[in-house]
Amino acid sequence: MVIYQPQNGYCYNSDTHILFQFICDSLKKFKNINGQLLDIGSGSGILGLLVAREYNKLSLNQCELQNQFQFLSYKNTATNNISSNLYKGSLFDIVFDKQFDLIVSNPPFYHSSVVKSENENIKIARYNDSMPLDKLISTTSKILKDNGKFIFCYDAKQIDQIMMFLKRDKLNIETMKFLHPKDNKEATIVMIYARKNSRSLMSILAPFIMFDKNGQFTQETLEVYDKCATHSIKASMEDLYDKK
Repeated sequence: MVIYQPQNGYCYNSDTHILFQFICDSLKKFKNINGQLLDIGSGSGILGLLVAREYNKLSLNQCELQNQFQFLSYKNTATNNISSNLYKGSLFDIVFDKQFDLIVSNPPFYHSSVVKSENENIKIARYNDSMPLDKLISTTSKILKDNGKFIFCYDAKQIDQIMMFLKRDKLNIETMKFLHPKDNKEATIVMIYARKNSRSLMSILAPFIMFDKNGQFTQETLEVYDKCATHSIKASMEDLYDKK
């Protein structure tokens, strides 16, 4: 899968690949995955495209605030021959014309109190000022079908708030998995599969360890990259517009 990215701006990282694998693992128990898929904060489009490629009965929808990433979402869906419906603007302002069976997101999750990049594009993509956690979860619940699935990742340090807001909006956590850089390092990311109005008990899966003690990718990490098979091309937005 070829993914164009901005040369000077926010680029996707390994979190997206590992989240994609978690999505696949969470959906294994379902025999027929179909319906409407929404990728919130689609950016370059990579997460939604990976899910849509894996489950070709899903109809891909994307939601993106920033103009340059709206363009990249268009370009990357066309490049990879996957159809998509793009909602332009803030998740909180869009009037959606449907509800969704599956919503996925790798949202901006760094807390607004941390030191920010001077690049406005990176600020919006990384920090939760433009997409506060409580509003993300409440809006997701409203546009998700009954028994619909919400699968996302977030800063592990904010797990207490994540659980509180999900419970408030009737999104029950069915599966949780933590990502650790190494087996002796604390978790940095938590991946969550929640289902609307579910009453299932929660399963906490074995952690994902990204690097071994020698600083090399673990076998699990290598297998994720192999499954995703993405190829990133970085270019200036001027060059990308010229190639439109």
